[in-house]
Amino acid sequence: MKGMVVGSDVGRRATPTPPPPPQALLERLKDYGQEGAFAMWDELSPEERDLVVKDIESLDLPRVDRIIRCSLGSQSYPLPAVEPVAEASVSTVEERTPEERERWWKRGLKAISEGKLAVVLLSGGQGTRLGSSDPKGCFNIGLPSGKSLFQLQAERILSVQRLAAQYTDARSAGIVPIHWYIMTSPFTDEATRKYFESHKYFGLETDQVTFFRQGTLPCISRDGRFIMETPYKVAKAPDGNGGLYAALKSSRFLEDMAMRGIKYVDVYGVDNALVRVADPAFLGYFIDKGVTAAAKVVRKV
Repeated sequence: MKGMVVGSDVGRRATPTPPPPPQALLERLKDYGQEGAFAMWDELSPEERDLVVKDIESLDLPRVDRIIRCSLGSQSYPLPAVEPVAEASVSTVEERTPEERERWWKRGLKAISEGKLAVVLLSGGQGTRLGSSDPKGCFNIGLPSGKSLFQLQAERILSVQRLAAQYTDARSAGIVPIHWYIMTSPFTDEATRKYFESHKYFGLETDQVTFFRQGTLPCISRDGRFIMETPYKVAKAPDGNGGLYAALKSSRFLEDMAMRGIKYVDVYGVDNALVRVADPAFLGYFIDKGVTAAAKVVRKV
């Protein structure tokens, strides 16, 4: 009688041990306390391991770590006292004289007619709080006209261009277009471009509208750890309106503005439904005061 082998592994295929994460990358993650990004490494397929490695390698870890530390550290700082700006630095609509209103209006129109003004739209956000993943600018905000925010703003630019041509010597040379730089995000870029194309740029020339994308930053937990969108992808979100500066620099659109002879830039957020895009009076006021920056606000009552 032949002996029997009980519990034998004969014929079974042992599950191969997955290779460890790249050692150098793992050590870098440990330096910043983010090694948890590899927490599911053993459960991933070879393709998914490649994806998570590429995703993490695409991050500027030192910069991200600085931002996280500043963000977490600022939560323990006392809030600085808010001091009102000097009264001499503020002008109100009610207090301006007819002469000032006329002077600012004409000075602004003159600068616009000379091609010195560009408009920058901050449009990287989605309408998630409104229950949609579409770009905010595509929204119909309930006006009788049914116009979207993008359409309202584009038509405002067209109107100001015509005013500049009527009130200055630009009539002889034709209308000088106001260049519109639109900052999108990886989440809104494609949909925004398609929306403009499908609406024929709302009457604007296609070459006066430039799209560029802002960057993203990893989403983090309250203790500063990366949040994973999937086991092989770090969750990311647009880097906010403050990402404008890095985006303009990396896209080289500051040089583009200089090449076009642009001296003044009007910046606003897409969800400001009451914005007066390229307001000649405000531009003229800004030029008249000779300052480097100005903001338009509504008095809180």
